[in-house]
Amino acid sequence: MSLSAPTPSQALATANRRGITAMMLSAMTFVANDALLKYASQSLPGMQAIFLRGVFATLFLLMLCQAMGVTKHFNRLGDRRLLTRSCLDAVATLLYLTALFHLPLGNATAINMAAPLFIMLFAVLVLREQAGFTRWAALAGGFAGVLLIVQPAAEGFNAWALLSVVGTVLHAARDLLTRFIDRSIPTLVLTLSTMIAVMVLSGIASIFQGWAPVGWTTLGCLMVAAVFLGAGHYFLAVSMRTGELSLIAPFRYSGLLFALFIGWTVWGDVPNALATVGIVLLVGAGLYVLLHERARQRQRQMLETAAGD
Repeated sequence: MSLSAPTPSQALATANRRGITAMMLSAMTFVANDALLKYASQSLPGMQAIFLRGVFATLFLLMLCQAMGVTKHFNRLGDRRLLTRSCLDAVATLLYLTALFHLPLGNATAINMAAPLFIMLFAVLVLREQAGFTRWAALAGGFAGVLLIVQPAAEGFNAWALLSVVGTVLHAARDLLTRFIDRSIPTLVLTLSTMIAVMVLSGIASIFQGWAPVGWTTLGCLMVAAVFLGAGHYFLAVSMRTGELSLIAPFRYSGLLFALFIGWTVWGDVPNALATVGIVLLVGAGLYVLLHERARQRQRQMLETAAGD
């Protein structure tokens, strides 16, 4: 008895589920990395902390590449599109972090959470994806929820906010460019390329910012943060190479929920009434998309089954 091949709609649904899962894992690991980096930056200049974390992340990825047997693909690190993506990521990261040093955290977070909106716009304009009312509504609802949670102060938006917007747009462009990377290049190699670029650029910037002595506790935090960072970039690359970007992108908002959980358990931060409304709106938007897509999937399968009879 032979198993029938999956229909196009089933294959797309599987790809979307994989992309959504990868995006949520990416968001959570990035938040864990940010929390550890935030602790380390209390005793180190920002660029030094970023550079040291990059060194550990690069070493971690090199060992992982060796263990997974993908070192034979290291000659692909010179791929033009891969280099473009890595350099774009490095510039975007430093622009965003520079703005973050001069902005209230809530303002910078609100701007950065606009990345899924730019990704959806790029997906529609460049990839010609069809983003219906449901996805646009969920994206708008999710972003409104983010604004209610972080509650950015109007006076905080200035020239540094514009720089943060530029960094966010470049990050979205990086995610879109991931779709055009040759799929024969392993995701681990793609991730390693990004880590090397960020490490090199932050290392150069750290020379001008200065260095400070590093304690063992801080060093340990940076090493663990490096593991989370490498995992975050890996899952992000997987999500950007799988499924429909306009559907997957909004699930980046899930990272904010994880950040709120860490803030509550570690620092005792409790969201106020507006933030609570925002959390409900954010979760509701995600559930709405999932339920709607599940209904669409069932309908597509029924139509394909009827057509095959």
